[in-house]
Amino acid sequence: MAAMKPRTGDGPLEVTKEGRGIVLRMPLEGGGRLVVEMNATEATALGDAIKECVG
Repeated sequence: MAAMKPRTGDGPLEVTKEGRGIVLRMPLEGGGRLVVEMNATEATALGDAIKECVG
């Protein structure tokens, strides 16, 4: 039988290194979280794209 865990709040934005990948957990408006796993090259490209938008 699978363990039943209660759903907690959305929580903060988290980025962690798990094994060889980088995992981004981002809270979403309306509840829930977006979870994305990427490699270092993809994470760098994402960071550069965000920096261009923010200035």
